[in-house]
Amino acid sequence: MKRNNLSLVNKIVWSSPAVKQPKVGFFSSLNHTHMHTVLLDWGSLPHYVVLRIFQYLPLIDRARASSVCKKWNEVFHIPDLWRKFEFELNQSATSYFKSTHPDLIQQIIKKHATHLQYVSFKVDSSTESAEAACDILSQLVNCSIQTLGLISTAKPSFMNVSKSHFVSALTVVFVNSKSLSSIKIEGTPVDDPSLKILVANNSDTLRLLKMSSCPHVSSDGILCVADLCQGLRELALNYYILSDELLLALSSETHVNLEHLRIDVVSENPGQIEFHSIKKQSWDALIKHSPGVNVVMYFFLYEEEFEAFFKEETPVTHLYFGRSVSKAILGRIGLNCPRLIELVVCANGLQTLDTELICIAEHCKNLIALGLSECEVSCSAFIEFVRLCGKRLTQLSVMEDVLIPDDEYSLDKVHTEVSKHLGRMWFPDVLPVW
Repeated sequence: MKRNNLSLVNKIVWSSPAVKQPKVGFFSSLNHTHMHTVLLDWGSLPHYVVLRIFQYLPLIDRARASSVCKKWNEVFHIPDLWRKFEFELNQSATSYFKSTHPDLIQQIIKKHATHLQYVSFKVDSSTESAEAACDILSQLVNCSIQTLGLISTAKPSFMNVSKSHFVSALTVVFVNSKSLSSIKIEGTPVDDPSLKILVANNSDTLRLLKMSSCPHVSSDGILCVADLCQGLRELALNYYILSDELLLALSSETHVNLEHLRIDVVSENPGQIEFHSIKKQSWDALIKHSPGVNVVMYFFLYEEEFEAFFKEETPVTHLYFGRSVSKAILGRIGLNCPRLIELVVCANGLQTLDTELICIAEHCKNLIALGLSECEVSCSAFIEFVRLCGKRLTQLSVMEDVLIPDDEYSLDKVHTEVSKHLGRMWFPDVLPVW
């Protein structure tokens, strides 16, 4: 692309048959300034415009564009362009995603590492990709990274990396950044000693920590983070490291208000039945200190594993059941989860959930979203549930095969009645038939 070429806009204006051609005398009224504006070339675009365009380009296209002209090359090296970057690391034999070229990675580390602030690594399911990410992490010694994310697009491949290799690479960033505010390291072999290093160097700046499915972290390790990182606002973890002590630490007078607490409830061992309980007083302390906190719980349990949950009032706001959940547990939720905002049930037995849904509608006055799949509700009970919730129910996603026709309502009448109570058109979801 040559700099003296007419701009694309100029070509379109004069070549399009839809544009009326000006009279010859019209040219005499244009001065040279106006003509020069029309004939601007791409190389004269302001730096901030080119910078914005470059930010949307994949790295390889960005590198190619930098060779168009001197000004574009200058933009390619502007620090702002390198503050946010995602390394994509995939094995061509096992992934369809494009991978960041090794030569470009080395160029980034050599020339732009000091500019990196918002960094993420997206790896496929291969151990080789996760190890490559660790190798890059270990070279980021001159960075002031503020956000760090480690993302496995398939299974948690970081768990296949040597624990010592991963921890060594991660602590390089923890030690050298000293301004980390957001860390997403879910499904990794991070451990308690590395969390202590994180806290020792970033306690004043850490605001978000997501570390679900990190089996080498104990309740003591996460308690250390809560005790010393007083500015922590968002936390994601597994239920097995949730404790009364942790909730009380997050509720201390010196700690900022917690905004988001996500808890993944997964069996540590196949067939595990017993789970520890959290005292109501601990939950109450958290809500008193942070009344607006969203408490999100994802359950991946079987019916017989729920015994310890929802026996007392629980301040959960968002509930997701990825496996079958019993009628008894849904009944407890209606009675003991007054802060519930969203409920998603992905599976249930063959018994209808009529009584349980109506109980939830009557007692959970903040409920605005419901999702139902692979369970059964009579049409009459479902319409009564919607009537009780009314227009506050802003999200309603229910598979058609969940609704069971009865003597009062058929499937054809359900959408009419539900639409009337919601004040908007509504239809049940249908699986496409391919």
